[in-house]
Amino acid sequence: MYDQIDRANELAEKMREVALAKHRQKQTAYSLTHCEDCDEPIPDARRKHVIGCTRCIDCQQVYEHKMKGFKK
Repeated sequence: MYDQIDRANELAEKMREVALAKHRQKQTAYSLTHCEDCDEPIPDARRKHVIGCTRCIDCQQVYEHKMKGFKK
C-alpha cells in the first residue's frame, strides 16, 4: 500500500517539476511587439511587465475566457 502512495507522490512531484520548468521557460521568452491575434502593437509597459506576452490585453482576455469555457 505504501509503495503505491510513494509512487503516486513521486509522479505528482515529477509532474509539478515539469509544469514549473515549462512556466519558467515561458517567462524567459521574448515578448512580441505585435499581438498574434489582431496584429496591433503591444504597449511597451505590457511587454515589460508580462514577460513573454504574445497578445494585447484585449485579445488575452478573450483567449482566457475561451480557455475557461466561456464564449464571448
